[in-house]
Amino acid sequence: MIDLATLAAYVAVVLGFVFIPGPATLLTVARATSSGTRVGIATGAGIAAGDVVHTFMAIVGISAVIAASATLFSIVKYIGAAYLVYLGIRAIMEKTPANPATGVLAISAAKAFRQAILTEVLNPKTALFFLAFLPQFVRPENGSVMLQLTVLGVVFVLLGFFSTVVFAVGAGQLGTFLRRNPTVLKWQGKIVGGIYCALGVRLALQQR
Repeated sequence: MIDLATLAAYVAVVLGFVFIPGPATLLTVARATSSGTRVGIATGAGIAAGDVVHTFMAIVGISAVIAASATLFSIVKYIGAAYLVYLGIRAIMEKTPANPATGVLAISAAKAFRQAILTEVLNPKTALFFLAFLPQFVRPENGSVMLQLTVLGVVFVLLGFFSTVVFAVGAGQLGTFLRRNPTVLKWQGKIVGGIYCALGVRLALQQR
């Protein structure tokens, strides 16, 4: 089992990492601002579920296969980028008006959750991150390597989800205020779509 000193160091590093704004934070904030705290938290939960998949991939060696194959890495990368751009274009072109009673765009928490899972799973950079990061805190003398990787992955997922909830709550409250402004209601879909498209282009341009 992982010793407490190693686990404490790992938690400290992960907390610093998850609270630095990145793609996951941007996706969560964009959804929470435009569609409310509940949808933002659902987005964070979807990202966490995607990270569970990446943890499993790192444990069983799938991430290593992706890392070793430039072709496979590129295929996953471009699929993920295309999906993000697709979501962005849909948000930009969306004609459904905001709910007049709440000012919230017509997207359900379940839909946001599913989109976030796919977005996270189809990011090969995340797969490589888990492959490179988790083993640094594994100590063979502490027992099963697979068990240690599992614990490290679960801790990362929980801390990551905690950070996205914090961002979602803050952004959701800000969004409630902003959605009272008709101009914001008019442009929020385009802004969210622009963020998704920008993240898609960023992913497409990334190298291993």
